[in-house]
Amino acid sequence: MNRSLVDTPGTLRPMLRLALPVLVEQLLSLAVIFSDLALTGHFLGQTDMAAMTMLSYIMWLIPSLFALVGIGATALVARFCGAKEFDLARRATHQALLLGAGLMLCVMLVVYFAAEPLLGRLNLSTSALPLAVRYMRLVGLALPAIMLVTVGPACLRGAGDTVSGMLAMGLVNLINIATAWTLVRGSLGAPELGWDGLAFGVLAGYWAGAIVILVLLLRGRAGLRLSWQELTLDRELSGRLLRVGVPGGSDLLSVILCQIWFVSIIFRLGDDAAAAHGVAVRIEALAYLPGYAFQIAAATLTGQYLGAKDPKRAARGVGMALLAGGGLMIAAGLVMLFGAEMLVHLFVKGDKVDVIALAAPLLRIVSFSMPALALLSILSGALRGAGDTRWPFLITLVGLVGVRIPLAYLFTGHYELGVQGAWYAMVIDLVVRATLITARFKSGVWKHIRV
Repeated sequence: MNRSLVDTPGTLRPMLRLALPVLVEQLLSLAVIFSDLALTGHFLGQTDMAAMTMLSYIMWLIPSLFALVGIGATALVARFCGAKEFDLARRATHQALLLGAGLMLCVMLVVYFAAEPLLGRLNLSTSALPLAVRYMRLVGLALPAIMLVTVGPACLRGAGDTVSGMLAMGLVNLINIATAWTLVRGSLGAPELGWDGLAFGVLAGYWAGAIVILVLLLRGRAGLRLSWQELTLDRELSGRLLRVGVPGGSDLLSVILCQIWFVSIIFRLGDDAAAAHGVAVRIEALAYLPGYAFQIAAATLTGQYLGAKDPKRAARGVGMALLAGGGLMIAAGLVMLFGAEMLVHLFVKGDKVDVIALAAPLLRIVSFSMPALALLSILSGALRGAGDTRWPFLITLVGLVGVRIPLAYLFTGHYELGVQGAWYAMVIDLVVRATLITARFKSGVWKHIRV
């Protein structure tokens, strides 16, 4: 069925229709993060926790590589659906999947032939490096599935369907958790694989989710239907998709690559600091991942309303997303501020006293950045949905390369503030970038971007 959000009256209902399924999806993703944290914190050692800290960034990076395609696909499909050009929306979906498949092959080559030298440059300890390399090579078998679960829902979100992504990622996460808990500990008669059980959880989960997305697209969903005959390259439409997607994807990738650079600074402080950082980052996701739901809503609303030539309604939709998403993120920040020790004890065994002592103060530090993080996340989504992806990319580079990384070196090195110094640098960066992205949004230039 062809449908467009512009036909739904008001802005609150369309925003909630988009955001709530993604919110459920992100809460299930949060369950995986907490599950892996509990497994490593209670049943594996501190070396495993340190390796998982770095791998959490790598596993953030890999699906985000497909944002080079997915961001452009969401923007174009949303714009076409808002203008009720549904044939073009379907063609854009086919181009996105073709480009995603090509990118997937490139990523697979890197994982299998360059994982060890690349991970070796990130200051992992000699005991943690082999664990990380083995994990990456196992997860490499899931790359086709990761591409489908990333690019397929990106197209569907542009068409106003966030439920399909929720269903697929829900299955990914539930199977991931069940498989990991079974294989890490050797429950229910399964072999006890320890560390490798975490990777097999990822494999099983993503392939299950990919099958769901493939079936939904073949049957047709939200006016988008996959046809094998139409999987031929359209240079003009692919070029339009990449003109939006590459700057937007580069923005996201630069965030992750700089985060990996940032965490490599923390790894210089030892395994305890790395493990504490990993624990605190995963708990911080309590605030960030729900905010992502409203980022997706802002992106789709902006794209469809601009396609319908209604920029005022687009701005109102973004405002609604800010109120709802920002409120949730600030509430999560208050939980971290007043319940830091309790949260850390939930996921780390009591005998790891050094990790617990380091992790709790980090949560208090980051709790004060929640208003800035809400502005940065949701307004960046709105600009991407409008096709205004170059300025967010530049703002990201200014904040991360110009503020966070230099301050992290300064605070951890010259001032010897340890891992807390690195987190002070992170909060300052978030405030700077939130200020710049707000100024860009208020300029109104995004209302006139052509995609």
